[in-house]
Amino acid sequence: MKKLAALLIALCMVFALAVPACAAGDKTLKVWVADAVVDFTKAQIETFMAAHPEYADYAVTVEPVGEGDAASNILTDVEAGADIFGFPQDQLSRLVAADALIELSDENAAIVAAENDAGSVSAAKMGDLTYAYPLTSDNGYFLYYDKSVVKDPSTLEAIVADCEAAGKKIYFDIRSGWYQPAFFFGAGCVLTYDTDESGAFTACNIDYASDKGLGALKALIKFTESPAFVNGSSVSNATNAAAIVDGTWDASAAKEMFGENYACAKLPTVEMNGEAVQLSGFGGFKLLGVKPQTDDEKLALCDELALYLSSGEVQLARYNEVSWGPSNLAAQADPAVQADEALSALGQQLAFAIPQGQYPGEYWGQAEALGDSIIAGDYKGADDAALMAALQAFQDTCISYAG
Repeated sequence: MKKLAALLIALCMVFALAVPACAAGDKTLKVWVADAVVDFTKAQIETFMAAHPEYADYAVTVEPVGEGDAASNILTDVEAGADIFGFPQDQLSRLVAADALIELSDENAAIVAAENDAGSVSAAKMGDLTYAYPLTSDNGYFLYYDKSVVKDPSTLEAIVADCEAAGKKIYFDIRSGWYQPAFFFGAGCVLTYDTDESGAFTACNIDYASDKGLGALKALIKFTESPAFVNGSSVSNATNAAAIVDGTWDASAAKEMFGENYACAKLPTVEMNGEAVQLSGFGGFKLLGVKPQTDDEKLALCDELALYLSSGEVQLARYNEVSWGPSNLAAQADPAVQADEALSALGQQLAFAIPQGQYPGEYWGQAEALGDSIIAGDYKGADDAALMAALQAFQDTCISYAG
């Protein structure tokens, strides 16, 4: 009998080892978040678990894994990865393709759509399906300006005129593949890439060689011809500036530079093809994903916990502790967030932004080359046919990076 019992125990141990980490009956749950919010997240999970005694037999651990690393690690080994993990929106398509994210329930997807800003909701979706919970809307660019010089920040033409009259500069990095699309996306152009599960680029969706793209290119050329224009996006490198397009990471430096005249606004409109067009650009969002589970109870816990960690209450607490900009509309309306001029301006701008996806490394160099040509005056006096040819060449090169 002892030999039989030992054999049975051994067989059970072998079977247990063969069961995946997310299999039925598993009472452990692993969460990956950025190092800056590990302690915050642990405290929030303790609050959640105290309010949900039905999950008292689960052991939840929180590990410091940055958003970019989390996505890479999950894609390397989905089974060994965290059950709940933060990641940047540009990794969504790869994670979905690798079956590393579970689609949100209709109920939770409706909550996400109703409670968060449009940009973050879009960033969490593939097609019509929602695969993640928005955490932040705090990566993008907007306008810092000196309100003693710039009287009307709503149009690029007015800003440039005020800067010229005061002998001041406006900084905008049109050489950057991140900032440059503000003009093209504002015009309604598209430039995105499709990827497969491995991250390889399979298709490029682009229509720069169009009337919309032509209007954007002409607006860029006209802008750079102003004596007030300086290419750049870093407050620390700006001199004699009255306006600069930059991000929240430079808020302190901008406050120091402009002093009592410090002000912020969404990007201005610019005239294209006889119409005022709102400048757009890229936006960045942090998302929280849930890995597919085989146990219904554990899946319910993961979804409830992810929904809680991305709720307005927790987003606001996270802002107050580590200054992450909320995507939740109620949290954005809080007086403390509203008083943050940089975040407020960014929030307004993100309503017009395109969530950044994945782009080939060569794209950034190609965008830089286009910016260089514009700044160098290569297109000065060029007719529409010549400008369209330049856009077609840019478009064809971008397409060549896929497939």
